Amino acid sequence: MSASGLLEDLARQLVDEPDAVRIEEVEQDDELILRLHVAEADRGKVIGRQGRIARALRTVIRASAAREQRRVRLEIID
Repeated sequence: MSASGLLEDLARQLVDEPDAVRIEEVEQDDELILRLHVAEADRGKVIGRQGRIARALRTVIRASAAREQRRVRLEIID
């Protein structure tokens, strides 16, 4: 499974409005930037207390991309 597919699956399970989840992929300077778009009301659920969930998502996505030997950055956007 690709990093963006994995991120989308994880994000859909975290939010109240899974249909609002959208992943935008941007290539920049040998790095893949994944922009996670969620409903404004769900942004806090994706970030978590003190950013714990966001940090966990970033860790999982980086590990997934490491298999493909790619650098990935996650940005959360409402």
